[in-house]
Amino acid sequence: MLEKESDLTAMEKPNNKHAADSFSSEDLVSPVKKAKKSEEVSGGGEAVAAVGNREAEEDKPSFVSEEKKEFLVEADVAEDKGARHTMEDVWVVLPDASLDFPGTLRCAHFAIYDGHGGRLAAEFAKKHLHLNVLSAGLPRELLDVKVAKKAILEGFRKTDELLLQKSVSGGWQDGATAVCVWILDQKVFVANIGDAKAVLARSSTTNELGNHTEAGNPLKAIVLTREHKAIYPQERSRIQKSGGVISSNGRLQGRLEVSRAFGDRHFKKFGVSATPDIHAFELTERENFMILGCDGLWEVSVWTK
Repeated sequence: MLEKESDLTAMEKPNNKHAADSFSSEDLVSPVKKAKKSEEVSGGGEAVAAVGNREAEEDKPSFVSEEKKEFLVEADVAEDKGARHTMEDVWVVLPDASLDFPGTLRCAHFAIYDGHGGRLAAEFAKKHLHLNVLSAGLPRELLDVKVAKKAILEGFRKTDELLLQKSVSGGWQDGATAVCVWILDQKVFVANIGDAKAVLARSSTTNELGNHTEAGNPLKAIVLTREHKAIYPQERSRIQKSGGVISSNGRLQGRLEVSRAFGDRHFKKFGVSATPDIHAFELTERENFMILGCDGLWEVSVWTK
């Protein structure tokens, strides 16, 4: 049983066979259109973006040189708004996320934005974050991890700055947590603020063919993100230095549970930040799939007799 009334999930899975690094929009047209249509009819809901494991066709272009082992990455989304009247969570699935910044590097982007107090902040981040990251210099020709992380940090900062300006003029008070993934060439970057999580399924070894064998090689779940909540010591210290107070219910000023988020303009002066944690790792045959999800997916109650 989900403890949260609404939640959203996204997941991506690299192919563990040799395949072209092609991201045609046709790969995701059907599932994404179905999810969008469902959202338009029902007002949104819990979403799961699943990633298939399928070899690319030979005539599709490759984003990397032929000398490298190539991986096909696919994603899908489903959602269920739960008991709420409206859905406050949104998702992004961009298998080819180059936009107006073409380059030789593969660029894919996936994200979950978990809104609270409304949907406006989540929608704003969905529309602007990736573009701001690209504008900040996300590598498109030669991969540089430091440059990529700097661009992601600047993209988060710029998005929150613009959102706060918009929220003042529009009278918004809502906010949104985020968990985002960028895949550049063979490198995966995971960035998050708040309590949305990314979990990676990785096999301990591979067989001589370079493939995962489920029977004798179980998958291991690896949490790639750190929750940002007011109750945690590192976040508590930062909030208290900003003049914020953690109430007995564990919430900032007695109201906000998370300590990092986009928006939440009334809480920014108390230490709420949009600075993400960023984790990077290499894509190999051991990575089977990744799940992105808001707290409503992960915070479940398990009943046993």
